[in-house]
Amino acid sequence: MSEQVDQPVDQQVDLTTIPIDPTGDKGQDSPADRDDELITVFHNKDNFNVKHPLQNKWTLWFTKPSSGKGDNWNDLLKEVITFNSVEEFWGIYNNIAPVSELALKSDYHLFKEGVRPEWEDPQNKHGGKWSYQFKEKRNVDINDLWLHTMLAVIGETLEEEEDGEVMGVVVNVRKAFYRIGVWTRTIGKSIPGRGDGDVAGGKGRSVEKGQRILHAIGKQFKEILKLPPSEVVEFSGHTDSAHSGSTRARSKFTV
Repeated sequence: MSEQVDQPVDQQVDLTTIPIDPTGDKGQDSPADRDDELITVFHNKDNFNVKHPLQNKWTLWFTKPSSGKGDNWNDLLKEVITFNSVEEFWGIYNNIAPVSELALKSDYHLFKEGVRPEWEDPQNKHGGKWSYQFKEKRNVDINDLWLHTMLAVIGETLEEEEDGEVMGVVVNVRKAFYRIGVWTRTIGKSIPGRGDGDVAGGKGRSVEKGQRILHAIGKQFKEILKLPPSEVVEFSGHTDSAHSGSTRARSKFTV
């Protein structure tokens, strides 16, 4: 009997149909129609009239498996939806396939609005990523780990507000492993050509400070993944990965 992740992509949830409004159409009066009471999603998960905005807008992307017929990366990568509130996040999350049910060679990407989950994107090309592979797939609750990784990134808890390093998070579904990664804007060095107005990697940040910020992100990421001290999370630069032709480029540092 084959594993569930081997099912054809066309049997997955159609991501283009994800509703941005988690209330749906109930065919009844909603508290949102009343002006005398403020109701949040924590009071009523179906009917509420108050939203909790996020600090940034975020876009969910999906990479479908290649057909093996020379598919172009841009044809496989699909932009799904952009959201900017807690309520919209849960409405989306509750209507997409969990990671454990995705076909092999599928990916979810959750990035700041305007940033494509690609090495070549102008906001990624000087950066890198923290990543960890879970090789014992049957013993890993990948859905819970991915959920908490997303909550950390949209909740801005992976870094300090002024750091401005985190670009997005990625989960890869492969035959031999699951991999979760956190993409950063720099590799701990200033970005050439950036002005003082750019928060991340701008003028005035020393290499030592940049690397301290990245190490702090790595340590927080390791805690979210619930890894023991003996396990190693690696950081590598996108440029090195591109030159090596692999997402498993030699690590620059570890936590």
